Amino acid sequence: MTALIAAAKDPAYPAEIVGVLANNPDAAGLAVAAENGIATAIVPHRDFVTREAFEARLDAQLAAWGTEIVCLAGFMRLLSAGFTGRWLGRMINIHPSLLPLHKGLHTHERALAEGVSEHGCTVHFVTPGMDEGPTILQARVPVLPGDTAEALAARVLLEEHSIYPRALAMLASGEVAYPA
Repeated sequence: MTALIAAAKDPAYPAEIVGVLANNPDAAGLAVAAENGIATAIVPHRDFVTREAFEARLDAQLAAWGTEIVCLAGFMRLLSAGFTGRWLGRMINIHPSLLPLHKGLHTHERALAEGVSEHGCTVHFVTPGMDEGPTILQARVPVLPGDTAEALAARVLLEEHSIYPRALAMLASGEVAYPA
């Protein structure tokens, strides 16, 4: 999210960050957004009896901001088919692995345990399945001898900060679209 905010400060960047929405009131991104003069909102999922009610509130907030594209960053909740369907082709996510490998959590640890020679990150369209949407961009990093999960994660994070703003720019400018 911080990389997206930084990229959007360039007047030539084809997207504007209109708001940062979190389900966790302690999300660090809320303070970063506020420091950059970006609207924030908190919609705690635990305040809702159903997923549908939670997602209806998310939709209402996104509509209030005039949101056109949703970029997930550290949002650790699966979204329903109804919600992802309403945003299909307009919602993207960054994932710390070379999808379709290592969906879900603990990607760096799993990559090391499997002994892969390279790892990386993926920006993809969000669909109802976890980390299953079509890929927009990927970046690869080598797995080095003696790597720890933390060292590997740090190299992957540098690439995430590079490709996420590029992927958003590609979507916002029409250079990429959800496959028909």
